[in-house]
Amino acid sequence: MEKKPGFIFTAIIFAVMMTLIIISMFVLQVAPHIPLLVCIVIVSLAGLLLKIKWKELEESMVKGIGLGTKAILILSLVGIVIAVWMMSGTVPTLLFYGLHLISPAWFAVSALLICMIVSSFTGSSFTTVGSIGVAMMGIGIALGVNPAIAAGAVVCGACFGDKMSPLSDTTNLASGIVGVDLFTHIRHLMWTTVPSFILTALIFIWIGRSQVSESSNDIPAMMTALTESFSISWLTLLSPLLVVVLAVRRYPTIPVLIAGIGSGLLTVAILQGNISMGDWFTVIQDGFVIDTGNLIVNDIVNGGGLQSMMWSVSLVIIALALGGAIQRVGFIDTILQGLSAMLSSRGNLIAATAASSIGVNAVTGEQYLSILLPAKTYEKHYDSLNVPRKNLSRTLEDAGTLINPLIPWGVSGAFFASALGVSVIEYAPFAFFLFISPVLTVLFGYLGIGVGKVEAKS
Repeated sequence: MEKKPGFIFTAIIFAVMMTLIIISMFVLQVAPHIPLLVCIVIVSLAGLLLKIKWKELEESMVKGIGLGTKAILILSLVGIVIAVWMMSGTVPTLLFYGLHLISPAWFAVSALLICMIVSSFTGSSFTTVGSIGVAMMGIGIALGVNPAIAAGAVVCGACFGDKMSPLSDTTNLASGIVGVDLFTHIRHLMWTTVPSFILTALIFIWIGRSQVSESSNDIPAMMTALTESFSISWLTLLSPLLVVVLAVRRYPTIPVLIAGIGSGLLTVAILQGNISMGDWFTVIQDGFVIDTGNLIVNDIVNGGGLQSMMWSVSLVIIALALGGAIQRVGFIDTILQGLSAMLSSRGNLIAATAASSIGVNAVTGEQYLSILLPAKTYEKHYDSLNVPRKNLSRTLEDAGTLINPLIPWGVSGAFFASALGVSVIEYAPFAFFLFISPVLTVLFGYLGIGVGKVEAKS
């Protein structure tokens, strides 16, 4: 007969898995794929000890992977978009004008604000990072900015819209799953989002002012290489503009990205003069490659393609399979029930919600589960303690949506690392917005700041 895992047994399994992952990544300095595969073996053995049939464990892994099918498709398409927009001159054009307009001292805060605006309009951190984020990384590298700082600024700006935009799927999910009006949820998010974003902007301004660029002398040569290798024109920006417009009009993400690819290829044919379908298919598959005569420009504009995302796709598949197995064995339910039994005050409740969202992110790498599972576990506790549910939806966003990009095997973390060419471990220390927000949401819960009162029912 199947057994339920005890809290101590579950805690030991989680401790073993996290120790394995931490040692592998920080001591052995290896990719997380194989350690996560070993974790799947550990969870499977634990499941067999609890009398769960192998077939059920296998089905749970497949189901877990199935939950991420859309994310995997989006990852693949964004890789193609990046390659096509390199070939079409879109990214080179953004790089050309960016080098004219942005100074090294103001780069970080500029990247933050630009990505914040784009993500707010699109509601998608993936689209933002895969388009303007890649271009901002190129500008940062050309200006001599530390790539980790540049990536941190891009990720912070991109995740702003993922958290605050009414077009964002996670914003709608977090509010809808606990029965909070969408715009009530967004207004309540401002209590933690506004101070977090202001603090982040101030930190990036301070970092930028304290940085000294050593690459400014290379900029004229880079400009020459760009103009000689590409047709630099504002017309190359029509493709990303189309993507933004379609996203604002709330078209589904996958058709929007396909439109970006199609319009980008049209730009390639008209403006860059390349009508070879053989070249197009090669770039779509393997990425864009060109020798501009300038090594810095080459490093920036060469890349993308379907294959560039396979490292991330394989990591996401393994992480989702692990998450499915963990959920089937019952480990997540055991941990959440253990935490919910210790709730006695508003502060503890909000802290437990945040810890649960972070924990689900860490063990499954799945953003949606980090919102769904704690929401269903804790909503009755918010009601019993007379704490407005908008605090639950806010905490789910602060500790669920924003933490996923800080998990190397998380769907967002894996994608951002591949698209920007900077590992999660490198950019995480500079992703200030992502960890200031959950700290504030817990702190405000204990202090009673921005919590509100339950409205009396008529």
